[in-house]
Amino acid sequence: MSYQVLARKWRPRNFHELIGQEHVSRALVNALDQGRLHHAYLFTGTRGVGKTTLARILAKCLNCEEGVSSRPCGVCGTCREIDEGRFVDLIEVDAASRTKVEDTRELLDNVQYAPTQGRYKVYLIDEVHMLSTHSFNALLKTLEEPPPHVKFLLATTDPQKLPVTILSRCLQFTLKNMPPVRVVEHLSDILAREEVSFEEDALWLLGKAADGSMRDAMSLTDQAIAFGHGQVRREDVAAMLGTLDHRHVLALLECLASLDAASLLAEVATLAEQGPDYGGVLDDMASVFHRLAIAQMVPSALDNGHGDRDALLALASRFTGEDVQLYYQIALQGRGDMANAPDARTALEMTLLRMLAFRPQGVPRPAQTPLPMTGQAEGANAPGAQASAPVQQAPVQQAPVQAAPAQQAPVQQAPAQPQQAPVPPMAPAPQPAAPVAAPATEAQPPMADEPPPWATEDVPQDARDAGFRDVAQDAPQPAAAPVSAPAPEQTAAPAQAPAAPSSAMSRLSAAFGSAPAQPEAAESSAPQPAEMAAPKAAEAVPAAPQPAEAVPAALEPAVSPSPEPVVSEPVVSEPVASVAAQPLPEPAPAPAPAPAPTPATAPSAPSADGRLNHAAWLELFPSLGLGGITRNIGAHCLVEHDDGTHLKLRLDPAQSAMMAEVHQERIRKALAGQGVERVLEISVAPLPEGLETPHSRRIRLLGERHVRAVEALRADPHIQSMEQQLGARLIEESVNSFEPDDF
Repeated sequence: MSYQVLARKWRPRNFHELIGQEHVSRALVNALDQGRLHHAYLFTGTRGVGKTTLARILAKCLNCEEGVSSRPCGVCGTCREIDEGRFVDLIEVDAASRTKVEDTRELLDNVQYAPTQGRYKVYLIDEVHMLSTHSFNALLKTLEEPPPHVKFLLATTDPQKLPVTILSRCLQFTLKNMPPVRVVEHLSDILAREEVSFEEDALWLLGKAADGSMRDAMSLTDQAIAFGHGQVRREDVAAMLGTLDHRHVLALLECLASLDAASLLAEVATLAEQGPDYGGVLDDMASVFHRLAIAQMVPSALDNGHGDRDALLALASRFTGEDVQLYYQIALQGRGDMANAPDARTALEMTLLRMLAFRPQGVPRPAQTPLPMTGQAEGANAPGAQASAPVQQAPVQQAPVQAAPAQQAPVQQAPAQPQQAPVPPMAPAPQPAAPVAAPATEAQPPMADEPPPWATEDVPQDARDAGFRDVAQDAPQPAAAPVSAPAPEQTAAPAQAPAAPSSAMSRLSAAFGSAPAQPEAAESSAPQPAEMAAPKAAEAVPAAPQPAEAVPAALEPAVSPSPEPVVSEPVVSEPVASVAAQPLPEPAPAPAPAPAPTPATAPSAPSADGRLNHAAWLELFPSLGLGGITRNIGAHCLVEHDDGTHLKLRLDPAQSAMMAEVHQERIRKALAGQGVERVLEISVAPLPEGLETPHSRRIRLLGERHVRAVEALRADPHIQSMEQQLGARLIEESVNSFEPDDF
């Protein structure tokens, strides 16, 4: 007897032997058992997934001599004839070779006759999409209302080419592709029955090459048995298929994990000796990166497509999640750029080197060409910037008051009298204890060539234009030094000061009918006797700006002991001459400003016994300098135990998906850099109620800052005026606090 190929010898004989099409076999089995049979069935799917096999099994169930059943006996004459392909009432038609309408008409002429031997006359039309349009039209009426003894079974690999009129007359079943796991299981069973020795890795190569087709897998197995002289070995199958040895791809990934560029290029040179398809190498690497991402996120979902599941699970722990995603994207881009490269090997090597060069944590030799760590470029989150920013703000705000000549020019334009001189008894100067508002037409801040730092530092452009500088000074600032008095001969005449008010606050005050609050300088003294003797001279320039009063108005938020904005009360404007002529009481001493809170420049150290408690962890975390996913993992940890040698942190289970050994090592090194040398262990467990992690602590502090900022704006008189007179509404979601974020 001649040899019968495996695909035909081991073709399924009933529904229970069918592989991988449970959704179709279940529907047909239930229909047969319940007697609910349709007159036309359409089976679709790629090649070699069981379309013709299903049709023959269904024909056997319909015509078995033991009756219509989902379990044909397989031993009666009808079952044997159908298996052998010689049953007279099973009419198999190859539509690819009989596409003309005349062939279809000849076929339909015999439909009206009863079956010769069986119970039903079954028409099995394979590749039905190859029929012509006229053939489909000729088939429509018979397909819609066939005789009761006729069943149509249609099979096609391209259902999109079928007319919708055909599809609407059939029950359609779409067969699935065979996954490599199912192919390997089936081949193992068949080779065991055939008593052929095999290696499982070789079967994985065959299942991959079959590309979802069981018939292709069986044909390749026949070829592998002949190639391997009765055995199926991995080396023989790889040589037969001409595919790249998967171990080379894993070796390249090992070099990437070790950050060893020399070994990486050496492995490419070894690979080049086999003359591989370099584009296929990148394709295989992209596929492995995809599986590595699955191994990191959902290890239980990782398939054993190449028999390398254990190797990939071990390799996944050596990459971070961001590395895998970056390498996958670079592999895809390198595959697309390969056509423009000088040669394929150059494209592969440049793609691999690009993976190392653009790795988030640096290049293979960080000592020579270091790259910034993730998150260090963000100055707002760097611990150095958090500790030094408040310290740098103090001299910036004091500079206009202490010594800068260009910024002292407005101060020197005040009437010629040292500001620190005692008040003459003959004419005491008006010095109220609380700041009062000056008339809008008498004194306006001069417009310098460059705005003073205290008016522009950390203030948005819209806030500066609107004049709400007190909002930008909500945070406590160091007290400003007193203005040093210039020499009398260095003072300038008031008429030389700019007289055109240009600030937006003045325009708002003029629109509302009241001037903004302008607190007078507590350090300034009364006018000179010469000015008292000549009031007419003062009346000659009533609208001249008073620079001496403008400087304390700008500095008022800096010397305020409270972070709350100063709410000034408008007063009735009086002429300059009358105000100067009235004797005023001695000014009340200004209360000493409370010392501004000094931002912590160093985190709190561990407790006295050298152990790190949770409170110290919360204070220490901002200074660790972590970034990216590592920072996020650390921010969701709390201290569970510290015995001075071993430190155990507990991680929120919601953040455990991206946890890897590399993040734990970064946290350990960051703690060591702060003087906390420990053997670090991070466990995943639910966090206890009532304890704050660094992340939840920051969320709470941000909320409190936002509430304070909103309250400060609500208390501002200008905003209250706009709300009352213009119907304005403060959008609280748009409020941003200027308080420093020490996280």
